[in-house]
Amino acid sequence: MVTTNWRVAAAQYPIEALADWEAYEAKLTHWVAEAAAGGAALAVFPEYGAMELASLDPVTMGDLQGSIETVSALLPRVDALHRDLARRHAIWILAASAPRKRVDGRFVNTARLFSPDGSAAYQDKLLMTRFEREEWGIVGGSEINLFVTPLGRLAVLICYDSEFPLLARAAVEAGADVLLVPSCTETMHGYWRVRIGSQARALEGQCYAVHCPIVGDADWSPAMEHNRGAAGIYGPPDRHAGQGFAMPEDGVLAIGVESAAQWVFADLDLAQIAALRADGGVLNARDWAEQPGVERLPPVTVVDLT
Repeated sequence: MVTTNWRVAAAQYPIEALADWEAYEAKLTHWVAEAAAGGAALAVFPEYGAMELASLDPVTMGDLQGSIETVSALLPRVDALHRDLARRHAIWILAASAPRKRVDGRFVNTARLFSPDGSAAYQDKLLMTRFEREEWGIVGGSEINLFVTPLGRLAVLICYDSEFPLLARAAVEAGADVLLVPSCTETMHGYWRVRIGSQARALEGQCYAVHCPIVGDADWSPAMEHNRGAAGIYGPPDRHAGQGFAMPEDGVLAIGVESAAQWVFADLDLAQIAALRADGGVLNARDWAEQPGVERLPPVTVVDLT
């Protein structure tokens, strides 16, 4: 059974140097508890938030490839902690993405979605930025996943992925109601690219987009020195006269204070999304196919987490 009205929490999560594993565990436990106390059914963490774990190894923390190896090796322990917190607080968690070493020895940037029963699924970032390609050596994933959950159908577009409309469109055509957009942006130029992309995807797909960035400075890290942005939760800027409701005129349901460490909350109503798609002031989701030269969409894998 789908819960059509629920609260999401988007993290403006600060990267920090950690004294030890216990400091990380305490930090994450506090953040998840705050999201749950705020009434969130889903807590969304940012792209590359796990890179703060590189600070646990003083030998490699100043080396880019060494940091990537360190964080990837810690992922099983990180994921076990997220499973425990999801169960403990009866909350869905999109964990901060991290480099994950594949069996072929190459690294992908992976976000993991944890359910309140402890089960998990993942989404790899599909398109790499120049820094990821040219310096990190991170490679793109191969498929878009649609997560079928009691909160509706969710898809994850990691940062740069949100700037490419066909990825989101494929998820929307597969039934996505909510797009989750974790990000890592060094400058406000990068933040605005991802924000504009998120809002455009919400407009085109007549869906919600939940954007959450990492924030703060980490001069000790060759990968994450500076991080800026504001978490935002967006919907299509439209109204439904027949049912008497309207989204905000600018589509912004909630927005954070730029670069502050905080949760940003908003209530999502999937019934409103369905109503706008059926009879909104405009019908972007339906009318997409009428564009001249519409391209073939990438395939989507459905992952059932109900």
